[in-house]
Amino acid sequence: MKTACPEHPEAAWQSFVMHPFQPEGVPAGPIVSGPAGPGTGLELTGQIRRRGWTLELAMRLVGDLASVVLAAPSSRPERRDDLWRSTCFELFIAAAGEPVYREVNLSPSGHWNVYRFSSYRQGMENERSLQALPFEFKPVPGSIELALAWPLPDDLRAAKACLEVGVCAVIEQRHGQLSYWALTHPGVEADFHRRDGLLLRF
Repeated sequence: MKTACPEHPEAAWQSFVMHPFQPEGVPAGPIVSGPAGPGTGLELTGQIRRRGWTLELAMRLVGDLASVVLAAPSSRPERRDDLWRSTCFELFIAAAGEPVYREVNLSPSGHWNVYRFSSYRQGMENERSLQALPFEFKPVPGSIELALAWPLPDDLRAAKACLEVGVCAVIEQRHGQLSYWALTHPGVEADFHRRDGLLLRF
């Protein structure tokens, strides 16, 4: 169920727990025997809030971190495509009732991208209002942490409707195994673009 939209832009932190998509035939609970399912041994949680015209996000990955493939930090972070092909933290955001939405990709390397879509998977283009994105990955003992403070684009600031947000991640583990994490997986396939997966409201 979607959370209620606050009456003002100064919202309290909303905590969330993410879950890996489980393909048909893979048990959702702990693996007792047999091959491990996607995301086994990991936990991904976070907090998010809208503070004025800025969206603030904190995410924390814990568990079997030795199994996680992380791109080395770049000395010159830049906008790049295809970051989701390896470990990548993501955010989807739209104004309620509007077909336009945005996809944010954040790599542990420091590379990033923000795409604007005119409707479901249509009209993809780079978000032209951005030349950089203020975020940081912080490897600390026992966890990998992400902090993002994103000044929202003008049209989202001006939206009279609530903002709907989905928080997601792609985690690459050993042997190239990818797991797809989100607050919910409403379809038979992992699909972060689905509007019924944008559960958080601001």
